[in-house]
Amino acid sequence: MPLLDKETFICMDCETTGLDPKVDKVIEIAAVKFTLAGHLDQFETLLDPEIEIPETSIVFHKITQDMVVGKPRILEILPELLNFLGNHIIIGHGIEFDIALVVNAADQYDIPHRLRNVRFVDTLRLARLYGESPTNSLEQLRQHFNIPNEGAHRAMNDVVVNIAVFKYLARRFKTTEQLFDVLSRPIQMKAMPLGPHKGRPMKEIPIEYLRWAVTKDFDQDLIFSIKTELKRRKGGNLFTQSANPFANL
Repeated sequence: MPLLDKETFICMDCETTGLDPKVDKVIEIAAVKFTLAGHLDQFETLLDPEIEIPETSIVFHKITQDMVVGKPRILEILPELLNFLGNHIIIGHGIEFDIALVVNAADQYDIPHRLRNVRFVDTLRLARLYGESPTNSLEQLRQHFNIPNEGAHRAMNDVVVNIAVFKYLARRFKTTEQLFDVLSRPIQMKAMPLGPHKGRPMKEIPIEYLRWAVTKDFDQDLIFSIKTELKRRKGGNLFTQSANPFANL
């Protein structure tokens, strides 16, 4: 079995025009090739998205239209990026979003790739499994593990922090197969990560809200956690919860 400390990983992060990988465009991408012992190589560039960057996105990453004027289009850097990624395990916080952006761009320009079959580790899910941080945002995890602040929310800054977070979260594993085995199953979450009850323990969420939420297109961990809580209440005859999901707003 491949040992984690012998593995070479890629940590990747994209800054974008928005949050829909099918519509929005990458305006900055950063990736670092690393082992648990240190960084090996890196890839970083701003990109011209060929569309207007919304103000709502600029507030978040501080990348303005002027900053991307004259920068390469994603078509021009995709071959180099795909070669850099190779067959390595890709690490990232919510990394499926970043991979989807690159996949959609490669498909748009008919550039061959293997990204649909790439192995990846989502540090958001690893943090849920760890379960000791108040919330699982990258910034909160940085503070929780006392990782130095890399500055503004930009792709390479996030990558550097993300690698440090991954090293802390991966300490309990010896091999890559152990890591992937744990992540192959849904992770039970202790608190609601979003919505009007964000941060509240699952056991305190009104039951009608849970019944509503379980029908939505949330990720596998959240759906599993909601179903587990509903099953617990049914088994314990705990249907005295508020019938109004918005009662505590």
